[in-house]
Amino acid sequence: MTSVFDAGPAAPCPAPFNLAAHVLAHARDLGDKPALEVLSPDRSEIWSYDQLERAVRGIATGLLQRGLKPRDKILMRMGNTVDFPLSYLGAIAAGMVPVPTSSQLTAPEVAKMITALDPAAILFSNGIAVPENSGCTEIGQAELDAMHALPPADYEMGDPERLAYIIYTSGTSGQPRAVCHAHRAIWARQMMHAGWSGLRISDRLLHAGAFNWTFTLGTGLMDPWSIGATALIPEDGTAPEALPALLRKHKATIFAAVPGVYRKILSQPNIPDLPDLRHGLAAGENLPETLRRAWQAATGGQIYEAFGMSECSTFISSSPTTPAENGMIGRPQIGRRVALIDPETGEIVPHGSAGTIAIHRSDPGLMLGYLGAEDETNSKYIDDWFITGDQAVMDQSGGVSYLGRDDDMMNAGGFRVSPLEVEAALLPHPDIREIGATDIRVKEGTSVIMAFYTSDTPIDEAALKDYAAARLARYKQPRAYIRLPKLPSNPNGKLSRRALKESHEAHLRRT
Repeated sequence: MTSVFDAGPAAPCPAPFNLAAHVLAHARDLGDKPALEVLSPDRSEIWSYDQLERAVRGIATGLLQRGLKPRDKILMRMGNTVDFPLSYLGAIAAGMVPVPTSSQLTAPEVAKMITALDPAAILFSNGIAVPENSGCTEIGQAELDAMHALPPADYEMGDPERLAYIIYTSGTSGQPRAVCHAHRAIWARQMMHAGWSGLRISDRLLHAGAFNWTFTLGTGLMDPWSIGATALIPEDGTAPEALPALLRKHKATIFAAVPGVYRKILSQPNIPDLPDLRHGLAAGENLPETLRRAWQAATGGQIYEAFGMSECSTFISSSPTTPAENGMIGRPQIGRRVALIDPETGEIVPHGSAGTIAIHRSDPGLMLGYLGAEDETNSKYIDDWFITGDQAVMDQSGGVSYLGRDDDMMNAGGFRVSPLEVEAALLPHPDIREIGATDIRVKEGTSVIMAFYTSDTPIDEAALKDYAAARLARYKQPRAYIRLPKLPSNPNGKLSRRALKESHEAHLRRT
């Protein structure tokens, strides 16, 4: 038997369709029900479904009045506030194409994106880096806020296959890739509700991430809103250690976070009882079995893990109805078609054998492609299978055990980062001769990015950190810099990041 899971096709996306209209389809019926609560220790900022939809459609009107048109790309340079999802959905409601970006990106990083995207406008918050003389229409926070009160625009309905939004992911080429998604991508997330989160209309889902992170945007906001549940988001600056008190006070029924946040919560000596919490959700990086068990011992609840990527969100997961067996991440969600493939031969591997995770071209959540990179898009396919680059083993029941990446991509707190991008940013330093970056496991379940370099004389680490800070977003910056006599290479003379990783992790184990 081969490692392929096919439980039948997903329900087709209706047409005409609009992603924002789908997300807010329950708004008219739910009216005053809280759609969003922004939490702080002292108070909550509450948005009803009625307020949410009026603000979104008002922003759509305002963007149209500013001369923007359907299909125009809009670069989002906004902070961790509710204005981020409001503006994102407002642009989509009007048929425009928002491009959300991390607020941590530097002006040079954003300038490269502008060159590749040619956006018609930039939406920005004060204090978020925007290149000077961008050449785009610039719309600031105050103007966006004033749009909330404008008459509501009609949703721009159309083909569910048309472009809805673009997100960036680090690529193996070293340059961030613009991943294009269709409106139908939100329709596909219904498979995640059933196969991972177990969302109900009565749920209160607290997501630990920031508004301007795609993990939060999907799992923490649009998923609850799509079924009429309530989203809970901690205010900017909330420490992970403060989350248990918020979970208890605001009667959260589901908690979503990257594994690192669970780890920080569990480092506290006392965690309060969480009587309303049904379960937790984890994604973005591998969830260690020891962490899952520690959470269960401390809270009595389960964490359900999901695997996915920017090109297709999550499609393998465990859930309350299909919990994962020991050591597994879960099973392909019902409606998905997933296989493990040998990329050398293009053949589907037998059950019990290691292969590369692949998802079928027909999946409604799969990207349209990489912007302006048709050849790179096509190179990701073997026949009709999109190849992820992640290794796994599948058993006869469809259970998947994750083995890790088969390339050099790094994981920094749930963000995938290309070592080539980090190296390219640091190599111009006048005193660095060679440099290699990789993620190093410093303890079970925790990895950090480190840079290894050669130079004629030692370089002050603080100066290297300042150099990186001017060129890389915080999550891409190495946490440590190590000078070596020479960098390891493979027989072809290329840098061996695997050797860097293995030798340094062995050194840490000895010390």
